[in-house]
Amino acid sequence: MRRAFKFLLRPTARQVALLTACLEDHRQLYNAALAERREAHRRAALILRYGAQSKQLKDIRRADPDGQGRWSFSSQQATLRRLDRAMQAYFRRVAAGQTPGYPRFKGPRSFDSVEWPEDRDGCRWNATPDRAAVRVYLQGVGHVRVHAHRKIIGRVKTLSVKREASRWYLILSCDQVPATPLPDTGRAVGINMGVASFLTASDGIQIDNPRYLARSKERLANAQRVLARRKPRSNRQRKTRARVAALHARVRRQRIDHAHKTARWLVHHCDVIAHENLHIKNMTRSAAGTVGTPGVNVAAKAGLNRSILDAGWGVFLLILAAKAESAGRMTIAVDPRNTSRTCPACMHCAKENRVAQADFVCMACGYAAHADVVGARNVLRAGLARRAAEAA
Repeated sequence: MRRAFKFLLRPTARQVALLTACLEDHRQLYNAALAERREAHRRAALILRYGAQSKQLKDIRRADPDGQGRWSFSSQQATLRRLDRAMQAYFRRVAAGQTPGYPRFKGPRSFDSVEWPEDRDGCRWNATPDRAAVRVYLQGVGHVRVHAHRKIIGRVKTLSVKREASRWYLILSCDQVPATPLPDTGRAVGINMGVASFLTASDGIQIDNPRYLARSKERLANAQRVLARRKPRSNRQRKTRARVAALHARVRRQRIDHAHKTARWLVHHCDVIAHENLHIKNMTRSAAGTVGTPGVNVAAKAGLNRSILDAGWGVFLLILAAKAESAGRMTIAVDPRNTSRTCPACMHCAKENRVAQADFVCMACGYAAHADVVGARNVLRAGLARRAAEAA
């Protein structure tokens, strides 16, 4: 099993400057390689590959020893592979008839990570274990202090440094991570994701939606109004932009923390977890329509989209799947259609059964319950049926 561990870095002021320069040089390398590919295709219809561009690295480093030459050769190869993957994805979308989306040049605020593909190759995890503080060595930067809040399991394969607002993080990707199965509980649960309540279980337990973005809405609005008044490209604009980014990063950390805690609770108490197979991108499409056929209830739909994205269903389901795999639990994704309209007692399905947002009353048998609980019970029923069909 492979697992990633993310730790906060605590660099000095000098190391922050070096890390920023490292990102900038790798960004320039990425953009230069992309420009070379575009020019080769425009002039001679030639498609450059990673191998051809990687061979130029030695000459580039020799010509710029104080810039590109001070960073790890392997990390620069990883940046070129990053571009190569983007180009391959572009050609794959073209072949599939999808919207291609040609790779773009990276601006200073859109290139925030650098990868070292192998431990002890231009980097070294916990290079000074005799000291009290855990540190990571990065070529050209030095030994950077790491806030290692948990123990590493497995063998460190790759290291990445990522900038998020004003913070720097170390991401370790580890191989050979053993699974840690939890004891069986004999319980199976279905969960229904919502906005009024973040999660409703088939046994009636509900978890409140924390609405972290809504809580920070006023502070974000004030900061964004101040940002709109700043002179473009001024130091004040740069500082205010950093403040806005820090507020968004705080909301993101709160949302991920809540998802981890909720998923951990589910995994520890249930052997089988059935959930809806949600297509969140489709659910949060704009209702504005076109000039010829404008949409209806656009403001209400925009508010609903904001609430769905604030709840963070997508990241929660990803975290739940990862924790379930590690703990030896089973997650089952089922079709969400009509789960809140079908009576779990008599299986009568009609939109009239959902008399209100939170109320369900079956028009056929009179069964009444909370609508989210009904949805969760139908999700559990569908999940157990799917598991039985796959096992047969």
